[in-house]
Amino acid sequence: MGQSLPDARPITRPTPAARTAYRLAPRQPAPPRCADAALHSRSDEGEPIYLIDSAPLPEGGRLLLLRCGADFSIQLDDEELMGSMDHVSEEALATIVAGRLPDPDGPILIGGLGMGFTLGAALDAWGSETRVEVAELLPEVIAWAKGPLAHVFGETLADPRATVTLADVHDVIAGASDHYEAILLDVDNGPDGFIRDANDRLYCNWGIRSALKALRPGGMLAVWSAYPDEGFVARLGEAGFAVEEVVVPAYAGAKTDTHCIWLASKPLGAG
Repeated sequence: MGQSLPDARPITRPTPAARTAYRLAPRQPAPPRCADAALHSRSDEGEPIYLIDSAPLPEGGRLLLLRCGADFSIQLDDEELMGSMDHVSEEALATIVAGRLPDPDGPILIGGLGMGFTLGAALDAWGSETRVEVAELLPEVIAWAKGPLAHVFGETLADPRATVTLADVHDVIAGASDHYEAILLDVDNGPDGFIRDANDRLYCNWGIRSALKALRPGGMLAVWSAYPDEGFVARLGEAGFAVEEVVVPAYAGAKTDTHCIWLASKPLGAG
């Protein structure tokens, strides 16, 4: 059904504590001061956690941009979606795909801007002729990349190969045919509509077939997940993909906390 890295351990759904971004060893330049940030809560160590901004979701709920010291986190309610300190698996989403393609230089679609780690890794791994399109649903997330998270993104958004579009990645995929060399999805915490119910369209049978159609022959769909899903793997295979499952550390130095990346290749002879 797939392969794991040689040192892989059973995939478990990481706890919020295991994946928290609130660690105290900054690895990025000092963040900009946010004078109007409100105190949101405190970390287990007693450090203040500030609410920098929030973004309403189309179907209700809000994404929260939080800061604790030099560390930033994007959360949905109490569930962390990503942090500025732990991004090993988000980068692996791009680098592993590039390593599987014979000559990574074609157009790429990334679903979700996040904190830009997948985008940055894709720009590093792909060639000078590639074009990387990021489809981001929320304008606030794009604004964060240019504002309070600008020090995290660095020069990524200035790369002429990169384009960030305010769009639903489902609609972008549905409008393409034999175009993308790779589609990288890190939209939810797994292959279900966690952020919003409408994202289920990405992971259902016809959503998977739409991704197959959008890819060039030999292209690859890669989906990041915090947990395993045998049903999703089965749907990928039923749609005509050749599927490989890779287990990666949830964060640098992780021994038991892991994430999952599915690599679904479109056969060379597929139309």
